[in-house]
This record gives sequence, C-alpha cells and structure tokens, in this order.
Amino acid sequence: MQSLQELVTHTRTEMAKGIVGQKELVDHLIIVLLCSGHALIEGVPGIAKTLTVKLLGSILQIDTQRVQCTSDLMPADVIGSNVFNTNTASFTLHKGPLFTDLLLADEINRMPPRTQAALLEAMEERQITVDGVRYPLSEFFTVLATQNPVEFEGTYPLPEAQLDRFLLKINVTYPEIDEELAILERHHQGFDAKKIDAIQVVPLSADLLRQARVEVNGVKVEPALFKYLLEVVRKSRTWPSLLLGASPRAAVSLMQVSKATAAMDGRDYLIPDDVKDAAGPVLRHRLLLKPEAELESIDTDSVIKDILASVEVPK
Repeated sequence: MQSLQELVTHTRTEMAKGIVGQKELVDHLIIVLLCSGHALIEGVPGIAKTLTVKLLGSILQIDTQRVQCTSDLMPADVIGSNVFNTNTASFTLHKGPLFTDLLLADEINRMPPRTQAALLEAMEERQITVDGVRYPLSEFFTVLATQNPVEFEGTYPLPEAQLDRFLLKINVTYPEIDEELAILERHHQGFDAKKIDAIQVVPLSADLLRQARVEVNGVKVEPALFKYLLEVVRKSRTWPSLLLGASPRAAVSLMQVSKATAAMDGRDYLIPDDVKDAAGPVLRHRLLLKPEAELESIDTDSVIKDILASVEVPK
C-alpha cells in the first residue's frame, strides 16, 4: 500500500493549505478517485465545496473543468458539437467541458433533464457519442457534482438512473467552531479562496494515482465478507420503509468503496467495519423512501443504520 499511503498523506497535507477541516469530504473525494467513480456533493453554499474540488485537481495535476449548471444549459454546451470548417470542407468536433479529467458540475440539479441525460453515457461508459461517432474519455474522468439541499426553486430532481451512477453521495456540514475561527483568521491574514494559484500546493504524479488504484483492487475479501455485504444490500430491497432498494451496481460500489476504505486504513484485507463505514455514502442516494416514511421524518441514513444493525456480523 506504499503508493496509496503516499497519495493519501500528501493529498491531505496539501488540501489543508487551502481547506480548514472537512476531513470527511477530502477522504471521500480521494476514495472516489481511487475507485474511478463519481460523487454527488450536497451542502449549503459557502462551505468550500468548489474550492476543495479545484484544489484536488491542482494537487493531482489533472485537467479540471467547471460547468455552472443553469436551467437553459443544452447538451451541446457540455458535450460539444461538430463545427463545419470552410477551409477543409469538413466537420470537426469542438469539444465541450466533458472532455476533461475532473469535471465540477456546480448545482447539477439546476441542469434540465435533457442535459442531465447527456451525462449518463459519459459517467457510466467513459465515452461520448456525437453524431454517431464515439469518443473515449480520459482514464481519470470523474464527475464531482454539487447541489444545494435547501433551495428547490428552479431545480430538477436527479432521476434514479443518474443517481445510481454516482459512487458516493457526500453530505457536507458546517465546520466546527474552532475550524470556523481558523477560517476567519486565515482570511484576516490575506487568504483569498478565489486565488487558487496563490495556494502553493506541491503536485503529485498521475502515475501515483494509477498505482494506488492497482493497490485498492488488490485488497483481499473473504467469502464471509461477500455474503455480509450482499445481505446488507438485499435487505434494503425488502425493508418496510423503502420503496426502492439498492441495485446490483450498488453492491459492486459498496465492495469497491469498502476496499478503498481498508486500503486507506493501511490494510490489504477487508473487515466488517469497512463495509459499515462505506454503507452510508454509497447507499443514501440510491434508496427511495415510502411517502409515509418521509411523513414520519425518517431519512435514508437512519434506515441504513437500522439495516446494518439487523445483519449478523461475520466473525
């Protein structure tokens, strides 16, 4: 786990130069990159979601693009389109922001359904089809989408098919009082979150991320852990307060994130606690509550805790 530990330690250290606290957010974003997945980041404005993503791209030396999602955003605005070249009398592809390594889709729930659907192929197959021609995307292609949990005017709820494409849903909360005090002190001393280049981070080689991914895939999973993980997923499909349970894709995601969690903890083998730690962010956006459960103020996180408590832990 040498490459992975170097990647994790270095990224945490460099992120701390621009971000105060938010350890869980940083660790979950590292997991997303290690698992070649995508993340939905939910939190109120002003808690450093965008800054975190930009800093991550700088540290890993991967190309980063940002799309500010609006209600009039068209598929061609993110994918690109073929443009006629009068000099060559042929069409050439003008690439959109999807042709990148790290895509920050800011306020994705403001994106209209037609444009949301344009992301599905890119997120699942890491390719884009324009006028019948397929274009492969980068091996590091990752969508990090943000959304505001309290503002619903002018938004379009993400369809279940798209939510299932996100490896994790990361809930970002307000910082602790000592962290918020440190933020004020930093800004008083001249820190400016809009000037990313002024935050002098030490970059990493992209080869380190490639090797770290190999190490995550090498984490051992005992047969009893496969059964435990699968029972958690299958119980969600028959849970009384749920209308929709976790899919087989969710089971694969839970296994991958659990392996990454074990690797970040310095182990090359899985334990039940890894599955428990991964279950919340992997499953919370894939479960659909029944209307009566919502009326009783039950949320998916509490349901996941109840499911985990009901499943016997292998010894």
